[in-house]
Amino acid sequence: MTETESIAYDVVVLGAGPVGENVADRTRAAGLSTAVVESELVGGECSYWACIPSKALLRPVITRADARRVPGVAHLVQGPLDARAVLAHRNYEVGDWKDDGQVSWLDGIGADLYRGHGRLDGPRRVTVTGPDGERHVLTARHAVAVCTGSDAQLPDLPGIAEVNPWTSREATSAQSVPGRLVVVGGGVVASEMATTWQALGSQVTVLVRGKGLLPRMEPFAGELVAEALTEAGADVRTGTSVESVRREGQTVVVVTDAGDRLEADEILFATGRTPRTGDIGLDTVGLEPGSWLPVDDTLRVAGSEWLYAVGDVNHRALMTHQGKYQARIAGAAIAARAAHVPLLETDRWGAHSATADHAAVPQVVFTDPEAATVGLSLAEAEQAGRRVRAVDVELSSVAGANLFADGYRGRARMVVDLDSETLLGVTFVGPGVGELIHSASIAVAGEVPIDRLWHAVPSFPTISEVWLRLLETYRG
Repeated sequence: MTETESIAYDVVVLGAGPVGENVADRTRAAGLSTAVVESELVGGECSYWACIPSKALLRPVITRADARRVPGVAHLVQGPLDARAVLAHRNYEVGDWKDDGQVSWLDGIGADLYRGHGRLDGPRRVTVTGPDGERHVLTARHAVAVCTGSDAQLPDLPGIAEVNPWTSREATSAQSVPGRLVVVGGGVVASEMATTWQALGSQVTVLVRGKGLLPRMEPFAGELVAEALTEAGADVRTGTSVESVRREGQTVVVVTDAGDRLEADEILFATGRTPRTGDIGLDTVGLEPGSWLPVDDTLRVAGSEWLYAVGDVNHRALMTHQGKYQARIAGAAIAARAAHVPLLETDRWGAHSATADHAAVPQVVFTDPEAATVGLSLAEAEQAGRRVRAVDVELSSVAGANLFADGYRGRARMVVDLDSETLLGVTFVGPGVGELIHSASIAVAGEVPIDRLWHAVPSFPTISEVWLRLLETYRG
């Protein structure tokens, strides 16, 4: 093994996914020298095995579903999807799993890329073991940012190793359509992948341990998504756990807690995430390997002056857009501290404070129908002891929704803090509602009073007129 002499940077970033890229972008923009370490593809999970490929797969699914609800067009889209074309386009969108474009972007901002496995080796020190065994030692004058993300978590089940199960990676990168697919889980990945593969021709069975899909959203969100999956031909079973799995030849055999035996060609476990921190040297700085890394609102690890944890690894909000938001905050905080700014803006909504992680986290689930939410659900607000009122509106009452799709089904809810008369949370479920959520995010993050929202006039006839229906219902 060869080793170079230590190379000093202002900032060393572990992980070149969207989060690490954004930390590097912000620190380079502030004039700080920055090294980025990546063991796989530059662009990370989101670009190759999560957000981008899953949405590339789902776009034709949703487009066909929407077109089938429009008179004069519906008869043109009654046949099956061209699965080969869909998969080929997905391959194109992920660059056939090559990262040349992302590497060029890093070069363009002036960050130095080190390919290989990066590990902390004491305070402000990172060692990188390259693919050919070469070893680089990097030191950080100001900060090391851990942006290594998370991995799919597999349950400890009898027989799971022998079935070679799918995780989110295999589900978004598969090159052929399985005839039968069992999906275990009820969250975002399970719901989106069940939607995808059912539409591409799989016979999908969804096994949900809890009461329904999308348990972190308002109950009606999961109910409407489950109804649509069932209508599409999927078998959605709630209150069902997997007892064991095994492979008999090419067939995966699944036994449930009810004693049912299911057969499939593939099985996808979408049952949670675990931090990718098991082998990055946390023990050399007094932290537990494999643990989530708690941080303050500047994304600095508790008890450290130089170590930051940004994105999934801090377990605040496991979504790419939220990780990129955190990266912008962390980059600004690192730059400010490097410049010896005496007082950072860490108050509520300050430039160096990731306040939105607490109050205004948005999420869109690209199922049919789409489900979009920001802020607190009614149950979460009540559990927090807030005095609230939920206002519900059926989206079929909105002219724009009925023009969007014949027989439109959907629902909206806003959760109002009765003491401040501002919004704590908003949820939309229905075709096309993903594009509504940013308006809700502004209302929640900006703590816009209800009486001021009344003067934000939605254009007619758009689905956004649901805001008027919600406010009218609230005012009575």
